[in-house]
Amino acid sequence: MSLLELTNIETCYGPIMAIRGISMQIEAQGITVLLGANGAGKTTVLKTICGAMDPQKGRVRFDGKEIQKWDPDGVARLGIGHVPEGREIFPFLSVNENLIMGAYSRTDRHVEEDLDMVYDFFPVLKEKHGHQAGYLSGGQQQMLAIGRGMMMRPVLMLLDEPSLGLSPRLVSEITQIIKRLVDEQEMTILLVEQNAGMALDIGNFGYVLELGHIVMEGTCERLRESTDIQEFYLGLKDEGVRGGRRWKRRKTWR
Repeated sequence: MSLLELTNIETCYGPIMAIRGISMQIEAQGITVLLGANGAGKTTVLKTICGAMDPQKGRVRFDGKEIQKWDPDGVARLGIGHVPEGREIFPFLSVNENLIMGAYSRTDRHVEEDLDMVYDFFPVLKEKHGHQAGYLSGGQQQMLAIGRGMMMRPVLMLLDEPSLGLSPRLVSEITQIIKRLVDEQEMTILLVEQNAGMALDIGNFGYVLELGHIVMEGTCERLRESTDIQEFYLGLKDEGVRGGRRWKRRKTWR
């Protein structure tokens, strides 16, 4: 049985339907990738899973429990962590205080051990543990957002555009951190990314979302070989077609 299953989910913003009957399965201890352009509905999928938005139709099942329309607090306590797009750290709190906020729902005695674990993953955060978070660089804020999510000890982590606005060097660092979360912490990752090359390099299985519909799915290796993925997401074009213009070729999703 899959760790997370979405079945015929429809989610709306008022009269606008953002997700149109999608179904997905997320396998445990791997990286599932969700690709799509701006406005495709990727962030809405994550918000529906974590309880920030209620679906109008469909079912969300996590570890055998139906959780659609649960409050975000209950979803988080169940083991689903959400690192949102834009980081959304607490800018006036210190780095250490931001990380401790990630453990607000925990009642065990291992918070300090996990704080050391986060600092092991992100040594720069340890160096700046007393600094106000709002003064960190964009890459350091992204690390802080991921570290705060790690402090929840989630079973499933939802990562929304972790590479957005980062330099290639920092993207490489974040990529390695995501892989370590799976390999060393046995987390399951649902990764939303516009950086398709990076996502397909580290992912196991992927879905392509367009205008609220899933138009393609398969192993990341298979998706990378798709003509449509190569042209519209990886920027590779057939050099044998002279004068071919991107907007004149329709996607066939093969």
